[in-house]
Amino acid sequence: MTSSESNTEVDSSWSGSEYEKERTPKIPVWDLPDVPKGNLPSHLQLQRTRVVCNKEAPTHTENIQYSGAYAAMGVDNSFRLDDFRKNLRVEVVRLTEDDIEFDLIGIDASLANAFRRILIAELPTMAIEKVLIANNTSVIQDEVLAHRLGLIPLQVDPRLFEYISENDIPNEKNTIVFKLHARCEKGGPRSTVKSDELKWLPNGSEFLLATENSASNTASKQKTYTSFSSSQDSLPEFSNNPIAPKYPDIIIAKLGPGQEIELEAHAVKGMGKTHAKWSPVATAWYRMLPEVVLLQEVKGVKAEELVNKCPVKVFDIEDIGKGGKRANVARPRSCTLCRECIRGDEWEKFVALRRVKDHFIFTVESTGALPPEVLFTEAVKILEDKCERVITELS
Repeated sequence: MTSSESNTEVDSSWSGSEYEKERTPKIPVWDLPDVPKGNLPSHLQLQRTRVVCNKEAPTHTENIQYSGAYAAMGVDNSFRLDDFRKNLRVEVVRLTEDDIEFDLIGIDASLANAFRRILIAELPTMAIEKVLIANNTSVIQDEVLAHRLGLIPLQVDPRLFEYISENDIPNEKNTIVFKLHARCEKGGPRSTVKSDELKWLPNGSEFLLATENSASNTASKQKTYTSFSSSQDSLPEFSNNPIAPKYPDIIIAKLGPGQEIELEAHAVKGMGKTHAKWSPVATAWYRMLPEVVLLQEVKGVKAEELVNKCPVKVFDIEDIGKGGKRANVARPRSCTLCRECIRGDEWEKFVALRRVKDHFIFTVESTGALPPEVLFTEAVKILEDKCERVITELS
């Protein structure tokens, strides 16, 4: 064998693919095709706009905010107000008396979280703050009873009332008064005290204020714990819509024979960051829009296996004729990211799970003080006021 022949001889231990790699000429970097200016490669665009969910953990979760991140490719990544206005959309998916589900499209996660925090902690409502107990012979301690009363949601618009400070006198513009007088007769069965027994007092407190010189007050009218100059039911907002608890069947206490509760409850305006009883929402949360992609067709037995793997029935079977079956993505919005569909051998070759970074599904459940659609608009106003204060401070 000649030397030239020995140079072309292939080792039998090599695989064909390794041999092809050795024979494939290496292309210098400067000979690679140019990326079109103004466009990102598909893998970078995916990383920029999607959270990719693998079996182990999500990847590309960060938002790339640096304006010059893609400057070498001719892409301007800076924030532009005109583009933000054009891309921003709000789409209501479901609206009931108590909750709303809507899509916020074209915003950053930090802005979505700002709305969530405002909804929970900074939207004011009316809640019972002071409880004057004249008699309580039930098994519930006074402090626990007051706490239970404070958590009862009140059906009243807080925008009609003012905040009250320690130095302010309770009046018809900053205080709502309720009375509760329940008694279980001796020899009778146990009774249940519910929230519908809280009666609104539009003229203010009926409990007399204890003073040192009580003799001097006998001739004149004695003062109560509030100072109302007019009745609250004279206002047009309350004349046909009396103030009451939102839900009439909330259990406050259970009384045994001979037990009695007599009290007054004073509700004032406050915010959830002070106490949870002033939070206007039972829950406010968001999640990124799920995106489920079939990377290749899933047919036959494998299609049925994929449908059975998903616990929330994201996938469905469609008939492709001649007895053939093929899996399709029927309900991608229902995906909870449990990742059962990509667990197991080679399933990541068939299914890709992603989240859209600028598309958020918001769910807001109201406690009853304000309708759920009003809660979000009020949160937008609060965020707007904050931005104006910052601009004023900086200018």
